[in-house]
Amino acid sequence: MGSKAVEDLIQASSGAHYSGFHLEEPRTSEIEQPTTSIDESIKQPFVIGVAGGAASGKKTVCDLIIDQLHDQRVVLVNQDSFYHNLTPEELTKVHEYNFDHPDAFDTEQLLRVMEKLKHGQAVDIPKYDFKSYKNDVFPLRRVNPSDVIILEGILIFHDPRVRDLMSMKIFVDTDADVRLARRIRRDTVEKNRDIATVLDQYSKFVKPAFDDFILPTKKYADIIIPRGGDNHVAIDLIVQHIRTKLGQHDLCKIYPNLYVIQSTFQIRGMHTIIRDEQTEKYDFVFYADRLIRLVVEHGLGHLPFTEKQVITPTGSVYSGVDFCKRLCGVSVIRSGESMENALRACCKGIKIGKILIHREGDNGQQLIYEKLPEDIAQRHVLLLDPILGTGNSAVQAISLLLKKGVSESNILFLNLISAPQGVHVVCTRFPRIKIVTSEIESGLNEEFRVIPGMGEFGDRYFGTDDV
Repeated sequence: MGSKAVEDLIQASSGAHYSGFHLEEPRTSEIEQPTTSIDESIKQPFVIGVAGGAASGKKTVCDLIIDQLHDQRVVLVNQDSFYHNLTPEELTKVHEYNFDHPDAFDTEQLLRVMEKLKHGQAVDIPKYDFKSYKNDVFPLRRVNPSDVIILEGILIFHDPRVRDLMSMKIFVDTDADVRLARRIRRDTVEKNRDIATVLDQYSKFVKPAFDDFILPTKKYADIIIPRGGDNHVAIDLIVQHIRTKLGQHDLCKIYPNLYVIQSTFQIRGMHTIIRDEQTEKYDFVFYADRLIRLVVEHGLGHLPFTEKQVITPTGSVYSGVDFCKRLCGVSVIRSGESMENALRACCKGIKIGKILIHREGDNGQQLIYEKLPEDIAQRHVLLLDPILGTGNSAVQAISLLLKKGVSESNILFLNLISAPQGVHVVCTRFPRIKIVTSEIESGLNEEFRVIPGMGEFGDRYFGTDDV
């Protein structure tokens, strides 16, 4: 399958638009750092915001995500639970009250609830009664801390403080006529309202509020899903992304020296291409090179720097930094050689050494050949190997560098994908090195191959898989 076919699958066939899914490299500022919290013993939840107009299908989208994440602890928090109680005066004119306005919600209470959930505390959430227009009619709902929290509501993106809580923001984009038809059916059947009242409320409040307050928040979404719950392809991709982020989050909490590039949908798309067994060599090399470049750029961001001031062409002073100049690359032959061009493109004239390790089976511990810069002990070293599997060959390579006098804290291990087993082995043995990767894998199979993986990387990259 070529790159066009994969892009068509994700962008056209699903009908979902992913912000920036044109395979453009993210800026350095978008790179994710290891997550830390006030209390390191508390695992921070993955918070998903789901917004969109009334009757757009938000609830269906949330239900489908929850159903597919059945093996995770997931809780749904509805913005509707945080409506203000109406005053006696407002109750006398309830048909003139705009329930779609931001001021209708008690956002401060929502923030207090989320703060407790983030710190591992159970909370009691009210259930709003749309007949009495009060939140103290029904018993409170007990919500326990969870791995995933889904915040759902028409204006859940309106307040920047609420947006800042979210790890992922989804906007359900459904045609206005469809939303109106659903609203008429829901309000006439479930709430026993006559159609004239429903249409009057829609024209007075619902449509203007959507245009003025809800639609403008669409720009904050990471993912826009047309057709709501009918778009199963988009929801499947979202769930895959969530699973990836949850796995990365867990390991980054355990090992603060592990850095995983932010898994945007363009990066996910490039991984889809290079993992597909039908992808031709040209496309495999092209997208592998792009991912490698991202990993190298991110790795360079962890090198030390010195402050430096320069004079700009306007005669102004610019206070910046000067790059670390004492560095070199070391590639683990032969897959690691695929990463050399990206490193040379980022670091002009950089020295690159070579290490060859016997990788038969899961052993990976027999050193066959090494050619390293003579002054490598005085340099920061970027160790290049696209796949971190069992970690045995990585341990052998790092041990050789230490034997040559390289400081453990001066080693950056750069790879495309990492199996959790390899991460555990390397980070436990060498807690002061840094690992930079673009994705955490599911694990290893019985043959010690990374899964889902991408096959023999060197063979696919250099075109020797048919030899």
